[in-house]
Amino acid sequence: MPPSAISLRNVSKRFGDHQAVDDVSLTVPEGSIYGFIGPNGSGKTTTIRMIINILVPDSGEISVLGRPRASDVRDDIGYLPEERGLYKSMTVHRVLRYYGQLKGKALADIDASIDDWLTRLDLGSWADKKVETLSKGMAQKVQFIASVISRPKLLILDEPFSGLDPVNTETLRDAVLEMRRRGTTIVFSTHDMNAAERMCERIFMIFKGRKVLDGTLDDIQKEYAHDTARIRVSGGAAALTGMASVESINDHGNFQEVRLSGDPQLFLQQLVQKTTVQQFEITKPSLHDIFVRIARPAPEES
Repeated sequence: MPPSAISLRNVSKRFGDHQAVDDVSLTVPEGSIYGFIGPNGSGKTTTIRMIINILVPDSGEISVLGRPRASDVRDDIGYLPEERGLYKSMTVHRVLRYYGQLKGKALADIDASIDDWLTRLDLGSWADKKVETLSKGMAQKVQFIASVISRPKLLILDEPFSGLDPVNTETLRDAVLEMRRRGTTIVFSTHDMNAAERMCERIFMIFKGRKVLDGTLDDIQKEYAHDTARIRVSGGAAALTGMASVESINDHGNFQEVRLSGDPQLFLQQLVQKTTVQQFEITKPSLHDIFVRIARPAPEES
């Protein structure tokens, strides 16, 4: 087991009557891409803010890069918050140099890193333009560069691809993977389950302040794999309506992921009698499906 970049032990945080985080423990291995997922209001952002010492836990212990407080190693941590913030009246190069200086880096090193990243992310011709002239996608790439300009050992990304077009998403994804190849530990907070599936080695999910998932994607899927079938039938999802053993249908258009309450083989026999079956396989559920079944409100809550 590699050493941990982040360790939480029995961490809790309350705001008035609201228990935001409740007895959460987790370990983020060094050099990994570790996914943080959870619905809005689940305690995900509160957990991140405690890790980077913006908030102090009411109880429990946190260590970051081997130290008891993130403030002890703040120059080794990069953070891309969901709420973006750049100084709009400054030029791209100046604002990036400013962020580099905040981390205590020498100007020569900062400028070399700025030139490298601007070229890599196709922003070289924008170095002397004011931030306010950038498109949303360009500004988001500049914000990413600001979080990595100091070559951090730990990089925390909160919804890094939000609002980006597919081309810029791929560009930024490649940059994140490059940071990981350089040895940086990455905490990747997202609502994009497809991105989490593709990029993360381990997944942590928090729901109503408590940890509900923590492990590799394969282990998580195996836990939920016994009741999921991928189906393609004549009539699509409508052909499955009213079948007693169908608990839920995730309709992808060309095929359906169906969660079953009974024997899949008995269900298949009933399905063949009802419609033409073009595809039927017991499969691992997607992370999206697992997320929804955990986070979907109970009928009484709805």
